Amino acid sequence: MRPHQAVLLAATAITIAVTAAFVLYGDRDSKKYGAAAIGGPFTLSDQLGRSLTEKDLKGSYSLIYFGYTFCPDVCPTGLQVMSNAMDQLQTEMQQKIKPVFITIDPERDTVDQLKSYLGNFHPRIIGLTGTERQIAEVTRAYRVYYAKAKGSEGKRDYLMDHSSIIFFMNPEGKYVNHFTHMTAADKLAATLRLNIGN
Repeated sequence: MRPHQAVLLAATAITIAVTAAFVLYGDRDSKKYGAAAIGGPFTLSDQLGRSLTEKDLKGSYSLIYFGYTFCPDVCPTGLQVMSNAMDQLQTEMQQKIKPVFITIDPERDTVDQLKSYLGNFHPRIIGLTGTERQIAEVTRAYRVYYAKAKGSEGKRDYLMDHSSIIFFMNPEGKYVNHFTHMTAADKLAATLRLNIGN
């Protein structure tokens, strides 16, 4: 294992633990104690350049994953898990789910870059990018950690440290469950079938 991969895996493990704590305990100041404070309003652009908000996801279940297209291993693994899980579902059930990939690297992940990159994964995956401020807002809403890796300042070929969580949201945009990029695709598919039904 290369040194930068070891550092990335260690950082991922820490951020997964932190994110999981937020997911499990939610906002302690919330009137609904114990409710997961995950999700919220956002306005971003998809891989075709169209504006998309959280309202466009309502009415469908969604799988939401944050990452970046230049990620060497964790992100493609997470997207492949989502893709393989979708492939295990019948077409009718697939139509009830919107898989979403939101970049945490808007500097490099342009609309065209997302379109090219997502051609390697399930065709239903929606890629979203935006300004640095828009990405900061949506990551805050989903309690996602991200930052340029130490020593990357001023470099074009940099790595990003970030949470690696697949959020499963219901048609009202409420949190249902979460998974990591290491979750087996058949386990994810089974959870989707259990919650979505016929």
